[in-house]
Amino acid sequence: MGFNEKSHAFLAARFYVRLTEQFGERGRLAFVHGTQYYAGQRGRRMAQRAIRDGRELNYQTYQEYGEWVNTEEVKAMGCANQSELVTLAPDYQVKITRCPWHTQFAEMGLTEAGHEYCAHLDAAISRGFNPYIVYEVSKTLHKSDCCIHTVRNAGLEPGKSAPKKMEYVKPFSYHCAHSYYAYAEVAEAVFGAEGRQLAAAVLDDFEAEYGREMREGIEAHRETNFNMAD
Repeated sequence: MGFNEKSHAFLAARFYVRLTEQFGERGRLAFVHGTQYYAGQRGRRMAQRAIRDGRELNYQTYQEYGEWVNTEEVKAMGCANQSELVTLAPDYQVKITRCPWHTQFAEMGLTEAGHEYCAHLDAAISRGFNPYIVYEVSKTLHKSDCCIHTVRNAGLEPGKSAPKKMEYVKPFSYHCAHSYYAYAEVAEAVFGAEGRQLAAAVLDDFEAEYGREMREGIEAHRETNFNMAD
């Protein structure tokens, strides 16, 4: 198994476990903050590329400039994202009934961790991209039979959608490294040396699950500036 959506979810899950076991409610709040910090960086990279290309920072552009697509691995596992459109206008709303992040959190028995992650992630990506887009996540698969994502006054029109710009899609080795270093940075910022040690322990957890080579794949991004689009 290589880097994919489930290994990405594993990292967030282990940060949640270690943060909450060691620091209780402060750890939960640090996890939420770390999720939002990570997501905001993703959204800002998307905005940087869009501005570079002369695009308006609206929700249509947001859809086109997303950095990931489902991997062939999770498709083969039968847990790739599955969704259906509820409304297009004026509010865009989608119902998600299957998701590899949900699958991974569930397999680890971490419903609360998954809910905290998914309840905050996408809205924070959107805020990073353009804080004036109103993105709401009212349900998650971790506590309901589906996720409900709503973008208020999204401005989408039938037949006006455009395909995702695949030249800006990043491999999950990058996404996993970004997730790890974002949470690690927040853990150290909040808890100092204890947070730094906690992040090192999460990387050990990752190696125990996925092997030395994949750990090195994360460490290869130690100097990557995740605030900047390439």
